[in-house]
Amino acid sequence: MLEVRRLSKNFGGVQALTDISFSLAKEEFLGLIGPNGSGKTTLFNVLSGTYRPSSGEVTFEGRNITGLTPDKICHAGIARTFQIPKPVKSMNVVDNVMIGLLFGESERPARCSEDSLRDDAVGLLDFVGLKVDGHMEPDKLTAGDVRKLELARALATKPKLLLADEILSGLNREEIEEATHVLKRVRDEMGITIIWVEHIMAALMSLVDRTIVLNYGVVIADGTPEEVSKNKGVVKAYLGDEEE
Repeated sequence: MLEVRRLSKNFGGVQALTDISFSLAKEEFLGLIGPNGSGKTTLFNVLSGTYRPSSGEVTFEGRNITGLTPDKICHAGIARTFQIPKPVKSMNVVDNVMIGLLFGESERPARCSEDSLRDDAVGLLDFVGLKVDGHMEPDKLTAGDVRKLELARALATKPKLLLADEILSGLNREEIEEATHVLKRVRDEMGITIIWVEHIMAALMSLVDRTIVLNYGVVIADGTPEEVSKNKGVVKAYLGDEEE
């Protein structure tokens, strides 16, 4: 489904990504991990069109999407969540999801009733476990519920590939268990391929099929969760040398 070939990104003299290459199969669940500053979110920004790569190529379903704008990449079938959700505060929770339904999918009929959009939005909110009054405003939500809204907004665009960026950040144990269950349903029931960036290793490793590890913008490991957890280079990247 996705092919990344020798992707690099620099900001002036700072090399954020260097020769990143990997492929992703349809409905695969891929974990993307690495220490802070390793390039994970930068990679998401390149894949989703926020940043244009300095070099390299990204192919999605056989189509070269390198350097396309975020809206065109979204219409191609790639959606993302953000570490810091920013819902439209002037709109209620349901309307926030309706925006994605209306503008995210390029094939949606031009004439679509507001009632059907609202029903679809409520259905997505229910899917992610967010049951609120239809008039609830985003700034009245808890931190956990804002994360759910962020996921619902991304799913509203009808993606084939979801880039999930630290959706567990700031959640308590119960909310973490609930969110990981929802992600599993996104893949198993919706058939959506997922790349998941997360710092809560236990949750990520329990779900993903495969894990890629970045360090200083370079891929240092790519394998099953078990293989990666035993990789000496990965252990060193997270913990440092034993003698230190």
